[in-house]
Amino acid sequence: MIQDIEPYHLNNQYNPVPPEPDSFALYYEEHTVLVRKTEEGITFPRFRELERLNEEIYEDYIYLFSVDDQRYYLLQDINREPLSEFTMENTEIFRTAQPKYHAFAGITGYQLRNWYLNHKYCGRCGKLMTPDKKERMLYCENCHNMEFPKICPAVIIGVTNGDKILMSKYAGRAYKKYALLAGFTEIGETVEQTVAREVMEEVGLKVKNIRYYKSQPWAFSDTLLMGFYCDLDGDDTIILDQNELALAEWFSREDIPEVTSMESLTNEMIIRFKNGEV
Repeated sequence: MIQDIEPYHLNNQYNPVPPEPDSFALYYEEHTVLVRKTEEGITFPRFRELERLNEEIYEDYIYLFSVDDQRYYLLQDINREPLSEFTMENTEIFRTAQPKYHAFAGITGYQLRNWYLNHKYCGRCGKLMTPDKKERMLYCENCHNMEFPKICPAVIIGVTNGDKILMSKYAGRAYKKYALLAGFTEIGETVEQTVAREVMEEVGLKVKNIRYYKSQPWAFSDTLLMGFYCDLDGDDTIILDQNELALAEWFSREDIPEVTSMESLTNEMIIRFKNGEV
């Protein structure tokens, strides 16, 4: 999956040491990121490659994390060379880009960038927030509000019925491939209750024997995904929520469409069922 970057290790402990000329600079605009594409994959600009047009970058930065001994920083406003070999690419590139440690760093940085962007002002009183010097926290000096990064828990659900699994396609989204049912956990419910509720809401089915598989950080939607398998309980007639899904249908193992990528928990769970491991 996208976070499996061994033998590299992402260290997300907040350690705001100053950048060096060889430190990586992550720069985003809307849903794009500044990268250089090479035969080996993608890479990010280093500070020394941006400093000529951006003298302030060694003062105006946000420390993000490190991958092994390489540190990554967020830049929020830069000047770029008009004919630079670095280009702005859609962040969807991180789903399949190599090397994987750069892809995971890039999408994790994008999640943190969005958090900083969305919490520039205090949600309580509207004043400008101040970054803390010791931990990843934003502080309002006016009303003393503290904001820490929030992660949205969500479930991925493999509903099985003997040798069949329920697969679906989202309604009104750019992603058009088959997926499993999914949904966000609401306040006041357990993740197991989320599984049962989402299946009932989206396809009108009851489930039983809900069992946890594994989790995945999914920065594309600021989410911590938790994968569950469960068994159909009763009638298999699908009542489709057309606001959420374009279609949903049962697939036997041999009829499951070929899955070509392994970046997501969804795809891993589908492949496990197809291979008879569930």
